[in-house]
Amino acid sequence: MDWLVVILNFIGQQILNVPAYLIGIITAIGLIALRRNSGQVVGGALKAALGFLILGAGATVVTNSLDPLGTLILAVTGAQGVIPTNEVITAIAQEDFGAQSAYVLTLGFLVMLLLARFTPLKYVFLTGHHMVFMATMLTVVLSVGLGEDLSWLVVIIGAVLLGVVMVVMPAFVHPWTKKVTGNDTIAIGHFGTLGYIAAGAAGQAVGRRSKSTEDIKFPQGLRFLRDSMVATALSMVLIYLVFSIWGLIALPRDEALAIFDVADAGAFIMAGFGLALQFGVGVAIILYGVRTVLGELVPAFQGIANKVVPGAKAALDIPIVFPFGQNAVLIGFLSSFAGGLVALGLLAVWLNPVFGLALILPGMVPHFFTGGGAGVYGNATGGRRGAMAGGFINGVIITILPAILLQVLGEFGFANSTFGDADFGWFGTIIGLSLRTGTAGGIVLTVLIALVLVVAASIYQRKVVDAGWVPGAKRDKWLEEEKAAEKARADAAKAAAKDAADKEKDV
Repeated sequence: MDWLVVILNFIGQQILNVPAYLIGIITAIGLIALRRNSGQVVGGALKAALGFLILGAGATVVTNSLDPLGTLILAVTGAQGVIPTNEVITAIAQEDFGAQSAYVLTLGFLVMLLLARFTPLKYVFLTGHHMVFMATMLTVVLSVGLGEDLSWLVVIIGAVLLGVVMVVMPAFVHPWTKKVTGNDTIAIGHFGTLGYIAAGAAGQAVGRRSKSTEDIKFPQGLRFLRDSMVATALSMVLIYLVFSIWGLIALPRDEALAIFDVADAGAFIMAGFGLALQFGVGVAIILYGVRTVLGELVPAFQGIANKVVPGAKAALDIPIVFPFGQNAVLIGFLSSFAGGLVALGLLAVWLNPVFGLALILPGMVPHFFTGGGAGVYGNATGGRRGAMAGGFINGVIITILPAILLQVLGEFGFANSTFGDADFGWFGTIIGLSLRTGTAGGIVLTVLIALVLVVAASIYQRKVVDAGWVPGAKRDKWLEEEKAAEKARADAAKAAAKDAADKEKDV
């Protein structure tokens, strides 16, 4: 059976783990189902794959510009703890659980397609790297909880749980996703879903009379800030310069210069300036990649919806919503980081001494991607206040939940690392706690969890999503009233000006 493991591992690691390939394949299948000619199939698939590669290139630029900033912040503040990193813990786990996770990943994808085909949950999860992260986490938890002698059961239960979580989470967040995008063509397939739901709900709670982040009016001398790329880059320049100067003052000179790998203070300051501009470039690349993918994938996906999984929606990575609130992305990122710092303080003062939870340090990359997404969701339902509140709450969630998950993973030999995004935290924790009841009890409880999630999500899909519930409807009404009032004021001013002109003319 070694050859089968090799094949499945190749499919899981070299194809399903590369979002660009997966998106290209899905686009090709959709175009074939639409009976497009071979040239259109090849061209559309390549363009969709290239769009995702462009998106990935932008994400790499953002990551490379944020990593040194994170190192600098930790150095000047003296914080100690764990930085959640999905890639690190996945790499560690692959050494011992690579074969099982490959089976779980491949079979889990098939379970997802079956659920999408035969339940109301018509979502096809296409974020390949998150599939790998979730498959790895489930494999580790189940393998240790059930034992090596039941590896076949680990694969079966893991595949079911993976398939389930990939269709239910896009469903739970979909009302807010429709609110963000303004239509029902795409869904979100990213395991930070709990944070996005919390952000959307927070926006509804605090932003009933708050205008959109995209309507921010700048003074005449600051009109250039209406360009989101310029505003993003300038904000990061200010952040980098503050911490760069702080680093030169607070740290030994050699230690500070080593962070940016430069020779003198002037080069240190300019290196920070350059990295801040690179951040702006990365965000611009991401937005272009998103537009390219949507231009090819959404039309092609109609073929899958009509032929393979009727009514299916592509569940895509979180940057897909960034163009719908470009100012909100930056606000959400900064607010999420602030929430992470507050939650870190809560851990240090209370939760660590009392419950033994680890100190989770805020990582710039997860706070940018999930915090930026939370900002967009919060803005959609609560405007500027919603973007700030949504990002902040997301920051708290992705700090507290990884600390709780670490308690579970710590028993399995991964005490120095943990998964970072919200859904890994709550899902991994409940599965891990279920397995503490023993083998038989753990099997029953994990299967029951999967069943409850599918039933609850199916009811939610029919009663809430399909019924057309619109989050933030009261704010929408207020915005319409404000728009009507502004129009009335403009019309009155125009009429008054006309009357004055007529009177002057009569005189």
